[in-house]
Amino acid sequence: MPMSELLQVQGLRKAFGGVQAVDGVGFALAAGELLALIGPNGAGKSTCFNMINGQLAPDAGSVRFAGREISGWRARDIWRLGVGRTFQVAATWASMTVVENVQIALLSHHRQLYRFWARAAKLHRDEALELLGAVGLRARADEPCSTLAYGDVKTLELAIALASRPKLLLMDEPTAGMAPGERNALMQLTGDLARKRGIGVLFTEHSMDVVFAHADRILVLARGRLIAHGTPAEIRANEQVREVYFGSGRIAQGLRRAGERDAPAAVPSR
Repeated sequence: MPMSELLQVQGLRKAFGGVQAVDGVGFALAAGELLALIGPNGAGKSTCFNMINGQLAPDAGSVRFAGREISGWRARDIWRLGVGRTFQVAATWASMTVVENVQIALLSHHRQLYRFWARAAKLHRDEALELLGAVGLRARADEPCSTLAYGDVKTLELAIALASRPKLLLMDEPTAGMAPGERNALMQLTGDLARKRGIGVLFTEHSMDVVFAHADRILVLARGRLIAHGTPAEIRANEQVREVYFGSGRIAQGLRRAGERDAPAAVPSR
């Protein structure tokens, strides 16, 4: 496995009853790369995520992270290994300050939650302030989290995810509920941090404008199967993707908008 490759997925399968939710999915993700996983509802995106981070055990297939087989591991053990995750609905402590939210994540990372009874304000504050500075929230560190606008809450969630010093970050619809300007700002920040810190990012997203503007490569799922993968330019020009998605849905609309802004070009895959 090349040193830059963080994640290798091969032949991943998962069925629920008679429904094959994921059927032989495979891909690789490199350090510093943003890889988008798109598809309509029911395509198998969340099931893939949940098998990679240990919330579901696959029926078959392999998940290798940093050269180690992690298929079937518990979510907590995978997180300890360096796999972070954000969720569609931001999970923060509204009653705590912005910096305390990050400090709690750092306590967990340093395995010090047994010291939760201690004065949280004294524990890992400098490290938390550094992370807040990285996402642009340093000036709001001592404000109650409940005062943040939703876009800032999602940005805080990114700082919380970075507290575990992840090598791989799984982001489930990271810009859901955000205004267009906020969506692009968050993904630009994510991309900058990923490239600077060598973090591989796998994300799902319904906003095709965000996907085509920020993803290095795109995977397209339909009915549990990977039907296309490539650069944004290659996905725009892919006839199978157009046949499946044109005519309905956000992906079709996003492909149209992307095509109108930027004519398809042949770009070699990475």
